[in-house]
Amino acid sequence: MAEPTQYVFAHKEIAGILVQKQGLHEGFWTLGFQLGMGNTIAPSLTGGDPVPAVVVSILAVALQKAEKDGPMTVDAAKVNPVKK
Repeated sequence: MAEPTQYVFAHKEIAGILVQKQGLHEGFWTLGFQLGMGNTIAPSLTGGDPVPAVVVSILAVALQKAEKDGPMTVDAAKVNPVKK
């Protein structure tokens, strides 16, 4: 049997894991990203002369409290209920 070479996680799954890791039991939480930007000269996608381009890098992943439930949020009470 071959060993896996990649694991893919949905945004909500990562948010749930981080909520559990932080020991949060209430509130809605969502992922956020700290981004960095730089510029460069890159090959043209059409094969022409090189063109100016922007490079966006992900510097950090954040867990951010949300005001209400939404498509990218998790409910801490559901993904990490208080153990009785």
